[in-house]
Amino acid sequence: MPVTLPDGVLGMAERGPDWAAWVEALPDTVSDLMEEWDLEPDGIPMHGFVGLVLPVLTDGRTAVLKLSFPDDETEHEHLALRRWGGRGAAALLRADPHRRALLIDRLGERKLNEVDVEEACEQVALRYADLHVPASPQFHRLSDVCSRWGEALAGLPRSAPLPQRLVQQAVSLARDLASDRDTDGTLVHGDLHGDNVLEAPEGKDYDGDWVVIDPKPLSGDPHLEPAPMLWNRWDDAVATGDVRDAVRRRFFTIIDTAGLDEDRARDWVVLRLLAFGLQQLEEPTPESDDLVTRAVTVAKAVQGED
Repeated sequence: MPVTLPDGVLGMAERGPDWAAWVEALPDTVSDLMEEWDLEPDGIPMHGFVGLVLPVLTDGRTAVLKLSFPDDETEHEHLALRRWGGRGAAALLRADPHRRALLIDRLGERKLNEVDVEEACEQVALRYADLHVPASPQFHRLSDVCSRWGEALAGLPRSAPLPQRLVQQAVSLARDLASDRDTDGTLVHGDLHGDNVLEAPEGKDYDGDWVVIDPKPLSGDPHLEPAPMLWNRWDDAVATGDVRDAVRRRFFTIIDTAGLDEDRARDWVVLRLLAFGLQQLEEPTPESDDLVTRAVTVAKAVQGED
C-alpha cells in the first residue's frame, strides 16, 4: 500500500523545485525500501523539518524508517550513528546514504523537553561524554563552516537588524576559531536539544534513561554544543520573568555538568547565535523577526548583558 504523506511533508514542496522533486519521489522511494528491506508498517507517519519518519517492524523489532532531504546537514547522519554504535544515540540498523534513508532503532515517545529545563540541560550535558569521540575525515569540518559564517557576517550592511557591536564580535570570533586547531577533530552532534533526545525504550540495551537522535554531525569542537539548549524552549525562559537569568542558568548548568571551558563555550554561543540571526535574515519566515530578537537576547545574556 502506498504511503500517505503527512500534510507537513507535502508542504515541504513549497520550499523550491528541489524540495518538490524530492517530495514527489517519496512514495516510490518508501515503497522500494519497504520491499528491499522487508519492512512492515507499524504506525502513523511522522515528520521533522527535513524528513519523513515511518514506524516499522524489521524481523519483529520496532524501528523507524527515516528519509531526509539531501543536503549537507543530513549527508553524514548515518556515519555519526554508526560511529556511536548505539552508545548515547539511537542504534543504526541499516542505511542507504544515496537515498538518505536510515533504518533506526525505535525509542520511547517521551522527549527530554517534557522534563524540567535545568534537568534537561544536565541530561544533555551528560550525553556529551558518549558522543564526543574522535571524528573520521569524512565529516564536514567546523572550521570551514566557521569561515563561511565569518564571511557572511562581515558582509552584512550596517542597516541590518543585528547590533553592529555583536556582529563585529562574531566576525572576530569566527576568524579566530576558524584558524584554531581545536575547532576540528571531535565528532559533535550539532543540534542537541530536548526535542532530539528521547526516552530509552524498555527491553532494549541502552546505557541511561535518555538517547540522542537526529544529529547534524561535524568534525568540530565540543564547546559548539550548548547553544541549541539556550534558544529552544523559549516560552519557558520568558515565563520566568527574567530571560537573562534563565539563559545564564541553562548555560552554566551545561558547562558545569560537562566540564566545558566557560570562555570558549561562551564564544561559540555568541558566534552561533549571530549566525542563527543571519540565517533568519537570509531566509525570512513569519517568525524571523522574533527569532532575530531571541538570538540577540541569548548572545547578550551569556555575556552578562541586558
